[in-house]
Amino acid sequence: MLSQTIPAGPTALDDAEAAARRMLTQVRERRELRTDVTLTELLASHLALLHASGTTRHSYQCMVTKHVQPLLGHLRLSAITPELLDHYYSELRRCRDHCRRPQKNHRCRPLAPATVRKIHYLLSGAYHRAVRWGWIDRSPTMDAAPPPKAYLEPQPPTPAEAAQIMDAAARHPNLGPLVWLAMVTGARRGELCALRWRHFDPVHRVLVIRASIAQVGTTTWEKDTKLHQRRHLALDADTTAMLVQYHHAQQHRAASVGAALTPDSFVFSSRADGATWRPPDSLTRQYRRLVTRLGIRTTLHKLRHYSATELIAAGVDVRTVAGRLGHSDGGTTLAYYAAWVREADQRASNILISRLPTPRRPLATKPDTRTTTRRPRCPYETIAAELRTAIADGTLTPGSALPTIQELATIHHVAPSTAHRAIAQLTRQHLITVTRGCRARVNKTVPST
Repeated sequence: MLSQTIPAGPTALDDAEAAARRMLTQVRERRELRTDVTLTELLASHLALLHASGTTRHSYQCMVTKHVQPLLGHLRLSAITPELLDHYYSELRRCRDHCRRPQKNHRCRPLAPATVRKIHYLLSGAYHRAVRWGWIDRSPTMDAAPPPKAYLEPQPPTPAEAAQIMDAAARHPNLGPLVWLAMVTGARRGELCALRWRHFDPVHRVLVIRASIAQVGTTTWEKDTKLHQRRHLALDADTTAMLVQYHHAQQHRAASVGAALTPDSFVFSSRADGATWRPPDSLTRQYRRLVTRLGIRTTLHKLRHYSATELIAAGVDVRTVAGRLGHSDGGTTLAYYAAWVREADQRASNILISRLPTPRRPLATKPDTRTTTRRPRCPYETIAAELRTAIADGTLTPGSALPTIQELATIHHVAPSTAHRAIAQLTRQHLITVTRGCRARVNKTVPST
């Protein structure tokens, strides 16, 4: 902020006007100087000030180096427009290597929509910072259109494949218990590597997830969980017995080299005393070798999908599944595992009707059209009915956010306008509240049906 005090006197008015002109010139010069900044320079300043974890920062830096600098990095901030960004996102979806002409032995592979969206969010954050600093007047990212968010169909191993994997892993003393826990708890690999023996309570059969191990290259460090929340996971009797037996085996291993386990010792460690955690990448490599020998195409992360889908198939409510997985709310779980939720819901309805006693006489010959809810006839009514059920059974709790219009359209394979009609119907029924620019949220007080 520029200011100058003009002393009183016969020329005070002229002096004030001259001072105003000088300050206006300074502001214009400063603005013109800032518009010469390139996108690479802005991103460097933005990343230096960004509050993010080491893995997130490394991911952003890799995206800048590989995908932003080669195509847009040299451009001035004022030269980047929404139209240019739309073409840029299209180019990323064409070829992740940004080839200019056909090359021998080269096959163009598109960059994943999720990665393009991350690049958009990075550019958006940097440009909003530039607006706050007064470098530019408006962010072009506000009018650019990144690809819509897409939920890929989870591909967990089948029960038969899971049995093969578990049998093979059991032959490895350190891998078997880890794979078992991954299947039972659905924990992320970093969370498994961060487990300490004090996080396991065999008396109450509880496992606490409260940290994670991150890795970039060969560097590893302990950090908070993804959502910065600890989770208390109830364990079954078999899993508890397995961990107790594994703990005894690790105690004997430590004693054989003159060491001892402590409550702070890591459950999975390459050292006998458990003093260090296991690098997540080494676990991924060992698991990959295991499933490759079995001829099964899967990854370690898909054990998390296996845990979720098996729980849903067993009839566990989505809110409980979300809590075990560490999702922020049931909406994320509902969107990602929608197919399994619908299948489990259908099975539940069939089980219920099969157990109902047969009435001696028809319950009704003429339904009351004022209170009977008719079956959905249109796609938007089907979407609204599923969301209404999720709100009623507590999957979507009061105040929680619904999936976005684009997410609903992707999940149900409909146009965004169809998903919008479903949201509008729930709004008219006073089940949700929609605020411009924000995701729809479940009302705190839901009217009784």
